[in-house]
Amino acid sequence: MPVESLPVRDVSLHYRLLQQYLVLLKKYPILTKSVTSGILSALGNLLSQTLEARKKAKNGAPVTEVDVAGAARYAIYGFLVTGPVSHYFYQLMEVWMPTTDPLCIVKRLLLDRLFFAPGFLLLFYFVMNILEAKGWQDFEKKMRGSYWTALKMNWKVWTPFQFINVNFVPVQFRVLFANMVALFWYAYLASVRK
Repeated sequence: MPVESLPVRDVSLHYRLLQQYLVLLKKYPILTKSVTSGILSALGNLLSQTLEARKKAKNGAPVTEVDVAGAARYAIYGFLVTGPVSHYFYQLMEVWMPTTDPLCIVKRLLLDRLFFAPGFLLLFYFVMNILEAKGWQDFEKKMRGSYWTALKMNWKVWTPFQFINVNFVPVQFRVLFANMVALFWYAYLASVRK
């Protein structure tokens, strides 16, 4: 049975976007992951703002306008921190714990959950504090007030996703997979840090 190829213009938009993403991922892996992280981080913040506005409207409180600066801070964080740091972390994980190691499934998850997650969350709080132009006292207050709560929630929410991500998702797609989950995670963090 002969296989018929379709002209590019007849291919769905989703397929063309995926193809373009794969080309960019191969040519510019860190930049592509950084841009994707920035966009999805900003969308997570906007999702948080939308949910918060709906809750306020439901309770009869006045609805505030969209905080564009807040979404921009999340975009900057995703672009400068999440994309590059995650890229290198997943690459190093492959070297440190290759699939030939019989305990790699457990070791990878423990490395991510016990070392990367607490450090990455601390980095999030610190960078956001800088981007918000707030002082050290505010950073300490937010750390004392919500870091432990956010870390426990991180362990609850992210552990099953990271188990799949670090063990079964191809390394070049791990940042994207994590960014898709982070879309909702950043919505949570935006609300818990207030």
